Amino acid sequence: MIDHFGINCSDWARSQQFYDAVLGVLGYGRQLEFDVAIGYGRDGKPDFWIADAAAGEASGPNREIHVAFQATDVDAVTAFHDTAVALGAESLHAPRLWPEYHPGYFGAFVRDPDGNNVEAVFHGAAH
Repeated sequence: MIDHFGINCSDWARSQQFYDAVLGVLGYGRQLEFDVAIGYGRDGKPDFWIADAAAGEASGPNREIHVAFQATDVDAVTAFHDTAVALGAESLHAPRLWPEYHPGYFGAFVRDPDGNNVEAVFHGAAH
């Protein structure tokens, strides 16, 4: 059900050091990195993300949580997005390929009623 999730960190440098260490002893490591976000996991797949709370839209007192749900195919991702928008959710990103994550990553992002960033993702979409 849960594909991956992410939290925002108020002390970016300290959080990186903390998660590198505590996840390292469990056999997890950095799988994907951006300027303000790091994805931890194994075998090239980030399952847990940390982000710099002082950067971009994540800043402020009402920082959002990010959770991504696994979808069975691209049609399910599209149905997730269409259903959420029909219920009044804000569309953050319409369904599309996200090659910066990995080839075949097809996802859609919406904001839930409490302002959280919710995603549906399918990992096997055609290029």
